[in-house]
Amino acid sequence: MTPSSVHDIRNLSLLGHAGSGKTTLAEALLAAAGEIGAAGSVERGDTVSDYDPQEKSMGHSLHAALVHLEWAGHWINLLDAPGLPDLAGRALATLPAVETAAVVVNAAAGVESGTRRMMTAARGKCRMIVINKIDAAGADFAGLLEAIAAEFGRECLPINLPAQGGGKVVDCFFAPDTAATTAISSVTAAHSAIVDQIVELDEDLMAKYLEQGESLDPEQLHAPFEQALREGHLVPVCFVSARTGAGVRELLDILGKLAPDPTEGNPPAFLKGDGAAAESVDVALDAGRHVVAHVFQVSNDPYRGKLGLFRIHQGQVSPSSQLFIGDGRKPFKVAHLLRMQGRNAVETPLGVPGDLCAVARVDEIHRDAVLHDSHDEDYFHLAAPAYPQPVYGLALITKKPADEQKLSEALARLSDEDPCLEVSYDVRGRHTVVRGLGEQHLKIVLEELSTRWNLQLDTAPPAIPYRETISIVAEARYRHKKQSGGAGQFGEVALRVEPLERGAGLQLGDEVKGGAIPTNFMPAVEKGVRQALGEGAFAGFPIQDLRVVVTDGKHHAVDSNEVSFATAARHALIEAVLAAKPQVLEPMLDVQVKMADALFGEVSGELSARRGRLTSTDSPSAGWMLISARVPMSEMDGFESRLKAICAGESEFVLEAGGYEPAPQEVQAELSRNFAATGNGNGG
Repeated sequence: MTPSSVHDIRNLSLLGHAGSGKTTLAEALLAAAGEIGAAGSVERGDTVSDYDPQEKSMGHSLHAALVHLEWAGHWINLLDAPGLPDLAGRALATLPAVETAAVVVNAAAGVESGTRRMMTAARGKCRMIVINKIDAAGADFAGLLEAIAAEFGRECLPINLPAQGGGKVVDCFFAPDTAATTAISSVTAAHSAIVDQIVELDEDLMAKYLEQGESLDPEQLHAPFEQALREGHLVPVCFVSARTGAGVRELLDILGKLAPDPTEGNPPAFLKGDGAAAESVDVALDAGRHVVAHVFQVSNDPYRGKLGLFRIHQGQVSPSSQLFIGDGRKPFKVAHLLRMQGRNAVETPLGVPGDLCAVARVDEIHRDAVLHDSHDEDYFHLAAPAYPQPVYGLALITKKPADEQKLSEALARLSDEDPCLEVSYDVRGRHTVVRGLGEQHLKIVLEELSTRWNLQLDTAPPAIPYRETISIVAEARYRHKKQSGGAGQFGEVALRVEPLERGAGLQLGDEVKGGAIPTNFMPAVEKGVRQALGEGAFAGFPIQDLRVVVTDGKHHAVDSNEVSFATAARHALIEAVLAAKPQVLEPMLDVQVKMADALFGEVSGELSARRGRLTSTDSPSAGWMLISARVPMSEMDGFESRLKAICAGESEFVLEAGGYEPAPQEVQAELSRNFAATGNGNGG
């Protein structure tokens, strides 16, 4: 089967903290819709969306899985996204493919760090909150709704309510039973609150509702309901127990009747060009126009080769389609258009605008590629989510030297699958470095390298990515002159360096007058400057947060050449930096730890011992404390293991990049001495 119209489609991603029951909920929805005979379980390892052996052994989703179902004439594409904090990038990558972000909350655990992260990341999408596990003993529904409203705004309103101890839910929108008894407020109060929120966006409806006292049926409220979702004016809250099935069919009704179809959601931001010069591109959900599709996920299947999941934003795709990848000049034929049901792929004859499909065995396809059948789209791209920056690193050393090429190829594939996996090569240490969002992230990557590619690796802490900067304005002039018979070398460069605010990066300026440095040699000057900035001057680390202005120079009609000016510029830059009170910057991490109240002292002491400083504390729920701190990256080795020991595994831990700060003087002095001892600290 395939959807016949864009209006029949509903696309949503199940997001939220690990353990909130997203995979179990996906199973319950598939079973209720008749797509599977019975719901599988994470414990048995037989769910549709957690099919990878690594997922089964861990009991957690490690990759976003696409499933589909039909309900009451609606075609629902559902992405079951990972909830582990270290795999946030893989979850965020699903957002460009959907109109609706359904953030799942554990009724017993309440608002968790993953809840906050995904609710924030999904701004701009239509959002809804699904409170799962309502059958949990002792769940405080009223307190949870209040916590959600306090955290995310009063626009978070229940569209149904739990009753009979979480054994069922009561509708508060379509056909509210005002006589029903619920676990929280009255059905009438909940119905009035959500209708009041909706009609605020439609003056005519508000007049009918308030002044004339007319009741409004769901059909009248549909358009303003969708507008409220798009504008973030309303975040519906639904209750469900995926385990018992309570509220599952009601949730399917809500998705079919109220979740936006692709024409009702916020349109994606396709752009041509980069930065401030980027221009928006008109992409319409029109089957008659040429194809524009976006690849939001790739995976490397041992049987199907590279598999690309894509969202069709314009036009139609069929097995006979010839599609280009970005600015590639050679198209590929869509030999098999696939519809995914977890691991299983079913061939489909057509993909319509708004649909999610897949194509296999296309080696050139990559994440965030734009597929099209017209070269007007060569340089289109879709604005990507704001991914967290990889902060936790490991150096990888192959036990067999012959495996180095194999490691490089494997990491290239994994980084294409995971937007928050960063791969680099440490020239000094002569080894590959991978960085991710945390210790668990890289443990998962190491296991994938072992099981999928049979790689045997040793690991070590990587070099800390220190940076250099300057404190004051300084100038320098350097003349490079060499004569050895025949044409010699001559170039003289004067420049000024100025400090910029932290995080500003690099700015280059040119104040040369009167042709002191001929225009054709200025690219060589820039090359020399950039070489020195990359090599460092004080401690051997890249230099950042400064402005370099070339002010003057001299040339020789015969002896001047590009090499001369590049060399002069490199030495002038090093001398200027050394005169500008250079300092070493160390990378900082923003750390969030949630643990039991009684462990606050021990955890905060551990952070302080690692040169961390507390920035805030909070009590997200009774008995729990949330610490936020800034800690140098160099001090975080082994922290996650230590935290597990302190908290007996009962804790949450999230790392984010926190920019750079000046390192302690003793650290700077040692790094500078080490650089000088290598013979590199002399500007040579």
